[in-house]
Amino acid sequence: MFSRSALRSLASELRWTAPSTISSAAPLQQRACLHQSASLMNSQQPQSQSASSHPESPLSATPRAQDTQPKSHQGVKASTFDETTMTPQTRAHVPIAKQPVAPTFNSPLEVTKSLMSQLPHLAGQKPHYVVAQLHARPYLLTEGDHIRLPFLMPKVKAGDILRFNRASALGSRDFTMKGTPTIDERIYECRVRVTGVDAEPLRIKEKTKRRQRHVKQAKSKHRYTLLRVMDVRVKTPDELLAEGAVVVEDSADSSVIEPRS
Repeated sequence: MFSRSALRSLASELRWTAPSTISSAAPLQQRACLHQSASLMNSQQPQSQSASSHPESPLSATPRAQDTQPKSHQGVKASTFDETTMTPQTRAHVPIAKQPVAPTFNSPLEVTKSLMSQLPHLAGQKPHYVVAQLHARPYLLTEGDHIRLPFLMPKVKAGDILRFNRASALGSRDFTMKGTPTIDERIYECRVRVTGVDAEPLRIKEKTKRRQRHVKQAKSKHRYTLLRVMDVRVKTPDELLAEGAVVVEDSADSSVIEPRS
């Protein structure tokens, strides 16, 4: 059995001898690493010299042609119009099924001489207004107005463009054109866009009968179509003549443009 003093002396001797062995081993490892790196450099130098003396491909003095287009734009196809995600901007973008049906007329438009002479004054003075007739109700409209119809218009949805073709009056700030009783729709254009559907609050009405305790509840929630006037325009005499209008003599039942007093 060893005493405590002997164990302490042995431990102190180990402490002094261990650093010396570690420090002596470190230079040997460094020398080995330096020897290996030097041998690798010597072996790579002949290969680099042979590669530089005999290049694989000849060098040209002129620069090679480069592609002027960036790589990011190569292979990109031209953007096409998507009917499901984009809003149509022109008539060509609107599907054929949704394009308006052109009206058919049996006879050409007849315009009197007095109307043809006064029409440039009305067409040149903007903005225009129109008194449109819809279900026997007059609507005074100008460009940019919002309309709330007192009913739900069937077979229309938000985004559809409608044309009002029945008007009793058409005018501007200083001129007014009255129809007899209506103005021919080929003289003007009034286009509106369906913006949505509005609904009133739910109304509940209680109905009872005499000598009966039963009470009935009648519920009503009406919906209305919302419109926005996109364009109110009066055609010029040149446009009417290009569309096939015929100039006739004045008559009693013809439309006349009157200056406002």
